[in-house]
Amino acid sequence: MIPAEPAATAGSSLEPWLARWSLLPPPRDRAGAAVLIVLREAPDGPEVLLIERAIRPGGSGSGQVGFPGGHVEPEDATLRTTALRECEEEVGLSAAHFQEMPRYVGTRYASAFGLQVAIFAAPLAPYAPAPLPRDLREVAATFWLPRSALSITRMEPRATLFGRYPMPSAVHEGHVVWGFTRRVLREFFGLPREPLYDPRQPPEHGIDTERHR
Repeated sequence: MIPAEPAATAGSSLEPWLARWSLLPPPRDRAGAAVLIVLREAPDGPEVLLIERAIRPGGSGSGQVGFPGGHVEPEDATLRTTALRECEEEVGLSAAHFQEMPRYVGTRYASAFGLQVAIFAAPLAPYAPAPLPRDLREVAATFWLPRSALSITRMEPRATLFGRYPMPSAVHEGHVVWGFTRRVLREFFGLPREPLYDPRQPPEHGIDTERHR
């Protein structure tokens, strides 16, 4: 891993979560989409901005909770450009609204979309406007998820590639965070890795039932 640059968040509660990541972008051809973990400080610890996508019959990600982000466009110079462009289009936050340029966290496969997704993270500036949906046909709502919410796991029925099954989830103010989004956030915040979960198997065969009741 390439050492990170000095953090603009030095001295803040966000510094431990950002300092280990590099400001250098990954190769552009490494992913077909990019997302942005938008962070802010809160009295009880860091919070992450999430969006709830509008319900569109047959649409990918319809009604699901996720990060601001989307597919790479031909005009995007880098994957960081993709993440910032999508963030501005979806919730109105541009590069000028962050304390530093987004740091590259990694690339992970999103099975629901069948593509590799580049993940970036950036701290929101104190003067940034409230992130709100720019187009309600695309994004139905925005909300802030506390890191602490990821420590409590509930089994919530979700539509998976295999049908509707109870899936490990974090629930906050009625929003259900699961799958790719929850997995990325747990990894980002250094929470324990979970056993690989197959919803077609009884819970005791696919997940630690003591931590996932």
